[in-house]
Amino acid sequence: MPTLDIVSRINYTELDNAINNTQKAIATRFDFRNSVVEIEVNKKDKKISMHAADEGKMKGVQEMFLNAAMKRGFSMKSFEWGEIEQARHGALGNCKREVKLKDGLPTDLAKQIVKLIKDSKLKVQASIQGEEVRLTGKQIDDLRTVMAMLDKAGLPQPLQYVNMKS
Repeated sequence: MPTLDIVSRINYTELDNAINNTQKAIATRFDFRNSVVEIEVNKKDKKISMHAADEGKMKGVQEMFLNAAMKRGFSMKSFEWGEIEQARHGALGNCKREVKLKDGLPTDLAKQIVKLIKDSKLKVQASIQGEEVRLTGKQIDDLRTVMAMLDKAGLPQPLQYVNMKS
C-alpha cells in the first residue's frame, strides 16, 4: 500500500545561506554603513534574533532576509515575526526582534490536517506520529489528491511531503 509522510521542516543549511546572503546585502548598502546589525539563529529554541540600530533599519533587514529566504525556497509562512522591541542602553543595537521558526507540525495543526483528510471522504488513512502525519491509501492517486487538497487549504504552516512509497 502506498504511504506518504506530511511534515513541516526547516532546512537549517538553507536558512544559514539566506542569513549569509542578507548580511552580504547589508554590507553593500550605503544606509547601513557604520551601523550595527546582527542576525543569530538558535536552532535549539527554533528562533532567529535580529538586532539593528533603529526601526527603519530593522524593517530593511526584515525585507532583505525575506527576499533571501524566498530565493532559497522558504515560504513566508515558515516565520512568525515578533514585535520590534527597544533594547536597553549598552545593548548591541537599539532595536531587537525575535522570529520564531515553524519547524515541525504542532499537535493542533496535525489534528486539523487529519480532520480535513477524513472530511474529504477519500479512501486514505491518516495517523499522527510525533511531528508528522502518515498517510496510507490503496492508490497513489488518492495520496496525490490529498496533497493537492492540503496545498489549497490555506494552512498556517508550509507542508512538505516526504517518504512517498508505492
